[in-house]
Amino acid sequence: MTEPAKNGDRVRVHYTGRLEGGQVFDTSREGEPLEFTVGADDIIQGFSEAVRGMRVGESKAVEIAPDKAYGPRRDGLVTSIPRGQTQFPVEPQVGMRFGLPLEDGGQLEVVITEVTDTHVTIDGNHPLAGEKLVFDVELMGNESKS
Repeated sequence: MTEPAKNGDRVRVHYTGRLEGGQVFDTSREGEPLEFTVGADDIIQGFSEAVRGMRVGESKAVEIAPDKAYGPRRDGLVTSIPRGQTQFPVEPQVGMRFGLPLEDGGQLEVVITEVTDTHVTIDGNHPLAGEKLVFDVELMGNESKS
């Protein structure tokens, strides 16, 4: 019998992610399993915690609260910009995404949520911020770092 997955193990999982209402937002079922290191920062905390302790071939459903997923929705990341203050390389449209340069040299990915004759509203929240996520997870492989 295989060892249960633990921090530091490189695992492969198939998953389907849904919102609380049942709407699927992502799945690996049509392609390759997701590969990641348990306990590393390259995946949301709640997903990594859900896989910890699973054995190859095991499946389970798990609910992940916003604080262990993409965090709460923050109103401070939504702002309205007067059209005259900003030059857009193309005509802004709802749903467009772009990187907003930050003072530290990084970027904040934002999406345009409203466009009027006078202003453009941008939102820097992750699209799943504030959402409770439900995942069906199946552990397909585990390279244990025993």
